[in-house]
Amino acid sequence: MNTFDKPEGAQRVRLPPRTAEYGGHTEVLVVGGGPAGFGAAMGAAAAGAEVVLVERYGFLGGNATAALVMPLMSFHNEMRQAVGGDDTRLLPTDHGEGEPVVAGVLWMLLDRLVRNHGAITPSKETGYTVPFDPELFKLVMYEMLAGSGVRLLLHAFASDLITLPDASRVVFETKSGPVVVDADVVVDCTGDGDLAASAGAPYEIGRPEDGLTQPMTLMFRVGNMDRAAFAGYVRDHPDQWKGVHGLWDLIRDARDAGELDLPREDVLFFATPHDGEVSVNSTRFGGLGISVWDLTRAELTMHRQLASIARFLRGRVPGFASSYVIQSGVQVGVRETRRVLGDYQLTGQDVLDARSFDDVVARGAYPVDIHNPNGPGTILRRLPQGTSYDIPLRTLLPRDVDRLLVAGRCISGDHVAHSSYRIMPISMATGQAAGVCAALSARVGKPPREVAAAQVQRVLRAQGASLPSAV
Repeated sequence: MNTFDKPEGAQRVRLPPRTAEYGGHTEVLVVGGGPAGFGAAMGAAAAGAEVVLVERYGFLGGNATAALVMPLMSFHNEMRQAVGGDDTRLLPTDHGEGEPVVAGVLWMLLDRLVRNHGAITPSKETGYTVPFDPELFKLVMYEMLAGSGVRLLLHAFASDLITLPDASRVVFETKSGPVVVDADVVVDCTGDGDLAASAGAPYEIGRPEDGLTQPMTLMFRVGNMDRAAFAGYVRDHPDQWKGVHGLWDLIRDARDAGELDLPREDVLFFATPHDGEVSVNSTRFGGLGISVWDLTRAELTMHRQLASIARFLRGRVPGFASSYVIQSGVQVGVRETRRVLGDYQLTGQDVLDARSFDDVVARGAYPVDIHNPNGPGTILRRLPQGTSYDIPLRTLLPRDVDRLLVAGRCISGDHVAHSSYRIMPISMATGQAAGVCAALSARVGKPPREVAAAQVQRVLRAQGASLPSAV
């Protein structure tokens, strides 16, 4: 299928002025309803602020639901299951061989999901990931936000941020025409730093040597697999099975026969909460996730890759003979776009050295995980065993902009650090921190930069966030 591509030498054109419907004013406006936005809205509301959350899709969850990025990756520095007796709640542990380094809103969400049979408790058996059901993920988010008093607007795409004398105004494109919402403080949880860029904050894109970003992936769910038959094949052919990676001989044979279009080095499976179902992460497209032209090519290319992989599974992999694709993501999963430059830029060395900061507001322990933008290959570098790194409040504060915080994968960091903190549990933690800071800022009438990190830390600890002990 041909794509409608950007013409060479395309110029900018001026559009006529327009009016917009006024949607009102709120203390904290969170833009984006993914993991970071959910954390921000919950954190701000729990801190006592009036909160509005606006999401571009007709549902919440962001990459977890729209892009089917399943499961939630590990957020533990040493892997230990935190359950006991007949109590099925997920509880952070402060004893034993290590700990989860993200808690707070994330634990509240996982507790509710597990109770509703929508997720599996992280454990050694799950690789300390969290398999989840994307539909229940949406529903639980709705219920938790409603219980917190957050007001919600869906089907509204943020297109601009306008600085007013005493507020920030965000413009949303909707089926009802443009709508504007004013706020004392805005939290940009778009993933791409759209509002920070619109407000004039500086940012970086890609790796320093060539500007290339990590590739995009279209995730999909496969059903009606025979788990016992597949497990038997894995057991009988251990040399072909490398951890969670693919079946090398079968992949090689299918490639040699011209049957398989596999752009990465393996077929990567993840379990879901349902028997006979797996999530597949094996498509790949190198392009820029904030380019409508690249996004279009990515969707078309990776749907073709998906079809090839599905045929390979049915035709060559034991246990998949009767399998079928249940669902692909509403859109491709985007790993990396803008990294907004803040008052501090977290580096890859900070991550790998497990560095501490006085103004820590979130923590991470996920490895450096860089997918090759030019084809197969993935770099994986782990932190020292039993350690974690701090994410300072300064990484959430965009340079040259007031009344705005960022959270999620667009916070201030270099290409290497980003490859660790981009995962959804850490994004939820930075979201909660940004939401708390925004609420405190709105309540005292000061810019977020003037809110003391110690005050943010006190509120986060009261909300159950995982931070180093106060000195």
